[in-house]
Amino acid sequence: MKDLNGQNIVIGFQHTFVMFGATVLVPLLTGLDVGVTLFAAGIGTLLFHFITKFKVPVFLGSSFAFIPGIIAVSKANGGSLPEALGGIVIAGLLYIVVSIIFKFVDAKVLHKILPPFVTGPIIILIGLILAPVAIKNANGTFSAPIVEKIGTNGCWLIALITFAAAIFVKLFFEKIGKKLLSMLPVLIALISGYILSIIFGIVDFTEVEKAAWFGLPQFSLPVFSTRSVSIIVPIAIVTIVEHFGDVLAIGNVVDKDFIKEPGIHRTLMGDGLATSLSALIGGPANTTYSENTGAVALTGNYNPIIMRIAAVFAIVLSFIPKFTSIISTIPGPVIGGISILLFGMISSIGIKNMVEHKVDLSDPKILMSSAAMLVLGLGGAKFAIGNFELEGLGLAAIVGVLLNLILNFKHIFGKET
Repeated sequence: MKDLNGQNIVIGFQHTFVMFGATVLVPLLTGLDVGVTLFAAGIGTLLFHFITKFKVPVFLGSSFAFIPGIIAVSKANGGSLPEALGGIVIAGLLYIVVSIIFKFVDAKVLHKILPPFVTGPIIILIGLILAPVAIKNANGTFSAPIVEKIGTNGCWLIALITFAAAIFVKLFFEKIGKKLLSMLPVLIALISGYILSIIFGIVDFTEVEKAAWFGLPQFSLPVFSTRSVSIIVPIAIVTIVEHFGDVLAIGNVVDKDFIKEPGIHRTLMGDGLATSLSALIGGPANTTYSENTGAVALTGNYNPIIMRIAAVFAIVLSFIPKFTSIISTIPGPVIGGISILLFGMISSIGIKNMVEHKVDLSDPKILMSSAAMLVLGLGGAKFAIGNFELEGLGLAAIVGVLLNLILNFKHIFGKET
């Protein structure tokens, strides 16, 4: 319990705010309950840490990858949100099956299958694929009423001031030796941007006034159907590959090999169980957050207890509708401003990963693999058979792995180490 100090509690509170925006966006888009989503994220994170032996600094939040599947099932004739939740429960179980398989695969083999010239582009793509989301938040694309009041330039002004505040806090307070304050760039930037937004008159407190101070989340049970499973479970194949990228990315930030210890089988198991548990109580699929990686890189504090503190805060907040309503009023340009920094840092970590491992891009095998991954990941390529679709990061990652297996088969499965 020696790690449970004031500094870590404050940073944990900041981490809750960083995760909050993206976590609540999924229920807002799909119709799921925000309180349940926060509760599931908190419980899921604590479960993940228990399964991974409390070693991995990860916070589990809502997965964006499942949004199209949830909408497809819930909005179809005869479909419903509980039916979509049933598909997510089964998707989480697929994680568990894969985790059991990887339990018997040596970490050295996994690293040969996923070398730096494959994992580097995956990490780069995680940030770059999210980049348009940051820009559309920053310029007001997702906030039409705000654009009507202050225009696109006004949105950019708020976003850039929020962005600048984060940079100033990190660099200035680190320079003068104020370590605690230097670890709070995201929280201080969000508060600064929020205050500026109030001054600009673009924060709507209507829902905050209506919300109660205390209340139970609206828990609900899933309904299982073959149709839901056929649409939603294939998405898990993509998110399992993304899971590898996220675990590798956070490992690169903290300079630890989480694929080996506690093991990718444990991280997959934790992610899968958290996802199934979330859907069983009415929440969306959980995932190891890319935002988490950016926040950890920015604060420079890698202690896993911070994520557990953030999880406890998320659980507490799920029972305070008044507070969750306040957080949901944070304008898009504020989220966009901080996201520019967070998502950019994720891609930078991927580049750092390739540089540190001295990836030789003069080797045509490596160059072609990386090139194909980047174009497929960013170019909008899609592969579909029936209800199964593969695109974006998932497609790029699978192509990268397959190209590595084909071009370097002898090295991977030969006797040399």
